Amino acid sequence: QVRLVESGGGSVQTGGSLRLSCAASNYMYSRCQMAWFRQAPGKEREVVAHLLIGVNRPYYDDSVRDRFTISRDSGKNTLYLQMNSLKPEDTAMYYCAEKQYCQGSWSWGQGTQVTVSS
Repeated sequence: QVRLVESGGGSVQTGGSLRLSCAASNYMYSRCQMAWFRQAPGKEREVVAHLLIGVNRPYYDDSVRDRFTISRDSGKNTLYLQMNSLKPEDTAMYYCAEKQYCQGSWSWGQGTQVTVSS
């Protein structure tokens, strides 16, 4: 069972930046897909961005495109989410997730809170 540990969340003002990190416990190339999701209070969990391992074509939700960047460092087994120009509506718990097999289910980290104040 892979273990995912997120860090980097915090409180910032509108327009600020944060970089989330997700440390994975096993070798990254054994995965099919990695992603960042978020869940705001009273709302469903939604995908923010994802990467198909080995395919250089990240996906972004429209709400974060051109502001957020997903990337990975395979040498460090770490996934990142650089978040710029943050808005109050970005406030949520952010979760790292991965699928070892493309037809499999997501495995989740414990989440890291991001709060953006106006």
